[in-house]
Amino acid sequence: MRVLNESAHEIKMPRGRRKVEDPATARRILAAAEQHFAAQGLAGARTEEIATAANANKAMLYYYFGSKRRLHRAVLDNLLRQFRAKVLALPKPGLSPGQQFFQHVDNYFDFLATHPNYPRLLQREAMGGSRNFDWMIHEHFRPLHKLLARALENGVAAGEFRKIDVDQLVLIALGMTTSYFAAAPLWSKAVGHNLLTPQAIAARKRAMFDFLHHGVARANSARGTSASGVTARRSAARKPSTHERPVRRATVHSGVAHVHKRAARAGAKSPGAKPPEARSPESRSR
Repeated sequence: MRVLNESAHEIKMPRGRRKVEDPATARRILAAAEQHFAAQGLAGARTEEIATAANANKAMLYYYFGSKRRLHRAVLDNLLRQFRAKVLALPKPGLSPGQQFFQHVDNYFDFLATHPNYPRLLQREAMGGSRNFDWMIHEHFRPLHKLLARALENGVAAGEFRKIDVDQLVLIALGMTTSYFAAAPLWSKAVGHNLLTPQAIAARKRAMFDFLHHGVARANSARGTSASGVTARRSAARKPSTHERPVRRATVHSGVAHVHKRAARAGAKSPGAKPPEARSPESRSR
């Protein structure tokens, strides 16, 4: 197959094509096919509707992609090439293992935020049990699992993270991301507002990374990792968790509480006694 490198998409063309007369048409066909395959699946999507949505004709669709099945594979290839470049990229140098973990998760989140059809296409392949899915697991998902698991294991060994079930944490991080974008159309109707607006996506990322940080952080950790996966947060800036607050209040106010208890006991022993600050100078001199 011939590969066309374009700004938004890389398009694989059927073997034997010496040149592409109109790459813009091929890109439109590919984009329309992505929408239709995500909504209707390979069996339900119709080439006539894809061509119409792309402002093209069926002859051009078959010229560029050969068949509906090959067009479907080109859609998956196109998405997963971008997945590999964005999500499976090596982390930036100088990052700690914990920062690498959050950087990988951040990359995955951003990829899904900019490719909303990806989760639905992935789910259809998983439910169908096609050979495409076996290839996707081997080439993309298994390497992603290894990247995240290695970063978590190294983070535990370096003392950044507490002891955790690495496999479960990887699945939790990926599941929280994939499920949000896959179910966003449904839950948008349930909650009454669009969960795919930039503001809603940013709020989801903040909440998710806060949850993950508290899930892996050591109890006495002095710093965490922000949603960008790189910037450290000072413990003084972190809002104390629920189980921390009573301990801190008791520590700060223990001396005051002791004074109040002592005054109460004194009042119980001498019902008519006045508190020290209310006594006259003469009584204090006595």
